Amino acid sequence: MLENIVSALDLLFQPARLLALFIGMLAGMVFGMLPGLGGVAAVSILLPFIYLMDGYSGLAMLLGAISVIYTADTITSVLIGAPGSPASAPTAIEGHALAKQGKASLALGVGFLASMVGGLFGALILSVAIPIAGPLVLALGTPELFMFALVGLCFAASMVGKDLAVGLAAACLGILLGVIGAAPAAANYRFIFGQSYLMDGLSLPIVALGLFAVAELISMVASGGGIAGQPMTLGKWGESFRVFWRNRWLICRSSIIGIFGGFVPAVGASASTWIAYGHAMSSTKDKRNFGKGEIRGIASAEGANNATIISDLVPTMLFSVPGGPAAAIFLGALFSFGFYPGPRMVSESPDLMYMIVWSVALASVMGAAICFAVTPYIARLTRVNFALIAAPLLLIMVAGAYQGTQTFGDILALLALGILGWLMKNAGIPRAPVLVGFVLATPMEQYFWLTTQIHGFTWLTRPGVLIIASLIVIPLVLNAGRWLRQRRKLANDATQRQAEASPASAEPPSHDSSIILIAALVMVVAFGYALVEMLGFRPNARLMPSLGIVPGLLLSLYVLGRQLIRIRRQGHMANLASRQELPVLGGILSYGLVMWLIGFNLATPLLLAWLLVGCARMRWGTALLYGLAVYGVAQGMFAMMRLTPPAGALLDLPMPW
Repeated sequence: MLENIVSALDLLFQPARLLALFIGMLAGMVFGMLPGLGGVAAVSILLPFIYLMDGYSGLAMLLGAISVIYTADTITSVLIGAPGSPASAPTAIEGHALAKQGKASLALGVGFLASMVGGLFGALILSVAIPIAGPLVLALGTPELFMFALVGLCFAASMVGKDLAVGLAAACLGILLGVIGAAPAAANYRFIFGQSYLMDGLSLPIVALGLFAVAELISMVASGGGIAGQPMTLGKWGESFRVFWRNRWLICRSSIIGIFGGFVPAVGASASTWIAYGHAMSSTKDKRNFGKGEIRGIASAEGANNATIISDLVPTMLFSVPGGPAAAIFLGALFSFGFYPGPRMVSESPDLMYMIVWSVALASVMGAAICFAVTPYIARLTRVNFALIAAPLLLIMVAGAYQGTQTFGDILALLALGILGWLMKNAGIPRAPVLVGFVLATPMEQYFWLTTQIHGFTWLTRPGVLIIASLIVIPLVLNAGRWLRQRRKLANDATQRQAEASPASAEPPSHDSSIILIAALVMVVAFGYALVEMLGFRPNARLMPSLGIVPGLLLSLYVLGRQLIRIRRQGHMANLASRQELPVLGGILSYGLVMWLIGFNLATPLLLAWLLVGCARMRWGTALLYGLAVYGVAQGMFAMMRLTPPAGALLDLPMPW
């Protein structure tokens, strides 16, 4: 084992790989500081570029981003009270209150140091888990690996919200997206609509960018104005180190809570952070400061969320069960580079696994140091209009999507998935299960086909399969029992029955009822068409699609019917924020249409004029200078990737080079 640890260190300490790790860290910090974007957007943006490198460098870049997300989002959580991700909500509550008291440096310093400790704890657990879990993983066969993937899919359904039906329907939609293209076990092309572009299926970067990054960009641009109302001032860092040392054992305990949250995919960073925050509250004698600026709340939350996102990689690498959407993207990148989580990785690539440990540890320390260095400058930039950031961000997404096949189908798929992601976001349908279902569709199909070919249906009686299946069945039984008890209690209480039927218990007003209805209808139509199309496939090509289509259609019909009943009883609920995003959505779709007609080189100046002058309200002279800089960077990015920007169907402006 020591030999592998030293060899992994040598692998990482190559100049190109260290540079990739550093670039990933910078991207993770930038996206961590942008409220609403976070880790999924960061790794989504980086994903297209990692394929320009060797496998070790590409994975190091992703790990750099993943390791510093929850360190960097401490900055905006404290300075402006807007958490970069749901897991940073306790930090925003306590940290922003401290910032208003003139103690921003205390909150930030303790947050950075606690995040660093959480990351190091996660790296330590990774290094310990490899030799301990290795023999267990090597004993698993294809039936057990298939069941672990199925467990991950079911856990993904509960990643966001408590509506299991909606979560499972989203996971089934991910499977449907994942089976597009050639069937691995039969001579069939599935759901390609006669388009050669879809023969190889959808690419992971396009799915991740469309579902998450495009949808979040639309909402941020539509919100208008700066990220914060006014910049915060900082103090000195000295006190933060003393307070950190005083609370070191709380941070260690919170990191352990976060590690357990990472081991169980259904928990995740958001839940483990609140559990750690609750532990801090219960272990504090004087609880009056919680919610008003309690530093122990920040220490516990930041220690837990960083440990969770790192320990998410343990089930991801050993069992192909991603603990969250960022881990799901990392899992897809492993497959793309030819590294297969599970028995093959433990036995054939131990150097890679320990390189991941070193990358996480190094990024955690360096990320905290960089955050200390850049925070004074970031504090001055909190009034920057997001539309200024959206301009280069959207062009990066277009370049990242286009490098897949270098056809306009990449751009069309990005926009179509962007619409789907926007609908799901504004309908309250979790998108993380879609991404997990998409990533797991291919390995699940391989495991399922091999399992049925080798074992027939006797695999269902294997002890390992039954034990793993209990991870799905037991929570379902417990939830069903809890639901029945609640229904029985409500049946005996007329007042509570009335409360259940009142608008207070209806669909939360944060989601527009019309958008929920449209999203449910889109899912019903998609699953219904897929079912009809699937009946024409060969038997082996129907195995995996049926696993997603049949339950997906039933669940979508249930969600649609439930929403129709709610509208009939309670009427339509409008959400102005969602409807204010429609012009931005229309603008981005118009950019795609104009790009198809006249090409990237002519359409992009029109996009920049709309974003900079129309959305950011810049003066024409300033907008021209900034737009030229962004345009030049975009052209340089295409040149660096050795790509020719998308040409127009009617007109195109060739570049001199």
